[in-house]
Amino acid sequence: MNAAELMETATQSGLERLGREEFVVGVDLGGTKILAAIIGSNGKIVSRFKAMTRADKSAEEVIGRIADCVSESIKKANLDRTQVRAIGIGAPGVIDSNTGVVIYAPNLRWTDVALKAALENQSEIPVTVDNDVNLGTLGEQALGAGRGVDNLVGIFVGTGIGGGIILNGKLFYGANRTAGEIGHVILKPDGPKCSCGNRGCLEALASRTAISRHVQKAITKQGKKSILPELNGGSLDLVRSRALAKAVERGDKVTLKAIQRAQYYLGVGVATVTGIVNPQVVVLGGGLIEAMGKDFVAGVYNVAAELALPNAMNGVDVLSAELGDDAGVIGAAVLACENLGSA
Repeated sequence: MNAAELMETATQSGLERLGREEFVVGVDLGGTKILAAIIGSNGKIVSRFKAMTRADKSAEEVIGRIADCVSESIKKANLDRTQVRAIGIGAPGVIDSNTGVVIYAPNLRWTDVALKAALENQSEIPVTVDNDVNLGTLGEQALGAGRGVDNLVGIFVGTGIGGGIILNGKLFYGANRTAGEIGHVILKPDGPKCSCGNRGCLEALASRTAISRHVQKAITKQGKKSILPELNGGSLDLVRSRALAKAVERGDKVTLKAIQRAQYYLGVGVATVTGIVNPQVVVLGGGLIEAMGKDFVAGVYNVAAELALPNAMNGVDVLSAELGDDAGVIGAAVLACENLGSA
């Protein structure tokens, strides 16, 4: 995008609520890292600061590290703290976005943590908290693959599978604020067990974890040969997306079969979501999608188009996410600005 296009889409996203010398901080809180970014009214990221989460520490200590990341990102941008209007933060797990409480985040070992209140106390800046995948979807709708689209579904594939839904230009939360858990739509009730305790969820069939388990089963129980362990440092624990992509490039049949299986079930998932929500765009993101590329996404679309109800996929685009790691911080900034506008 050139400067004029960036300014136009930033204006459409709501970042225009900021003055020329005003900024927001977008924060992406993960189980392993914290990324903070300063974002201005034109949607441009002015500075970034990254640190390890240290999820083994207490919630209080982790929140202190978040506050430090915010401070360091402000320093890197050569800004005065008074120029920062708000902080938006995406956190993993079940979030009460009204109160800013992290109800449950297993990767952080958090239960009922008042993130908004604690971070506001430390930073003295208004804070907005939401689910990280919701905000990744919002980021792609604001400045990424779904820009200018009012009805969009985001599906992010990595260790697990998360989703977000935007209807009529707004994040859709549902009655209990748990909408968008696309990774836990059950596609095969007698299928493999999922981390949520159910069987046959999309996450248990098509995540990077599911792919590695499928390869491991083929090697250990069926005696098949694969170069994937070699490409992943001699192990199938914590398989990297890039290792999967390299194995496919080198024609590894076991990995290719596992990838095609995941591609199929993602297509089933897209067809299912399209039949329920009928979005204009489905954005596929996350580490696995980035590594596998557009041919993988095209295959997902083909499966969805074959299985969806007649006409349901007409005019529906299935696109690769464009913003990478920046999607979450941009979405967090956009939501923080929206909340400023309604304050």
